[in-house]
Amino acid sequence: MVNTVAREPRTVIRGTLYRGHEGMWSWVLHRITGVGMYFFLLVHILDTATVRLDPELYNVVMEAYKTPIMGLGEAGLVAAIVFHAFNGLRIILVDMTRWAVRHQRALFYGVLVLWTVVMVAFLPRHLMHVFGG
Repeated sequence: MVNTVAREPRTVIRGTLYRGHEGMWSWVLHRITGVGMYFFLLVHILDTATVRLDPELYNVVMEAYKTPIMGLGEAGLVAAIVFHAFNGLRIILVDMTRWAVRHQRALFYGVLVLWTVVMVAFLPRHLMHVFGG
């Protein structure tokens, strides 16, 4: 006599724990870039305010921003702004049209392609300026 127990089919978990794929990564990157830009603006407002408090301190801060590390930070800031802008347009399309909802995965990859094109155009000139080329 054979006991047979009905088993549920095994589920295969792909991707991350949340299994969100492109939609989840789009959401995560949008939040990270948004928070990063928020903190940049906060620091930018504070360092610009130093010109009214102590012009000499302002000059010291501006000289600190002319280092290669800050130049790389500027490249990161541009990368965040460009991704956030293109992804924001994708989100608007997804919110307003049914077509975009059906094609949100392709739109996400389109955002990545556009971001790559802009960054490939921007980075060489910016890095030449940062490293004195």
